[in-house]
Amino acid sequence: MLEDYFNGFAMKFSTERYMTGCINLEVGIAMGCTKSPILFVLAMKVILRAAGGSASPEDLGGGCYMPPLKAFMDDTTILCSKANRHAEC
Repeated sequence: MLEDYFNGFAMKFSTERYMTGCINLEVGIAMGCTKSPILFVLAMKVILRAAGGSASPEDLGGGCYMPPLKAFMDDTTILCSKANRHAEC
């Protein structure tokens, strides 16, 4: 059902003097679509939960801890105290 809904999304860009032809949308959130943002947030939540299980909070001192993952929509910050960038946090 979702594949049928999102299949064939297209848009045009226009200025005062020019309009493009139809451009097929293959990735991203479709503007004005009520379903796209909800599906995006659900997918990001799954990814963040999976990544968050392997990291521990950063100790900022004084009893304050920063969560290892901070996210808002498609902006994500990952905190890791280990120097080796290839090691698990």
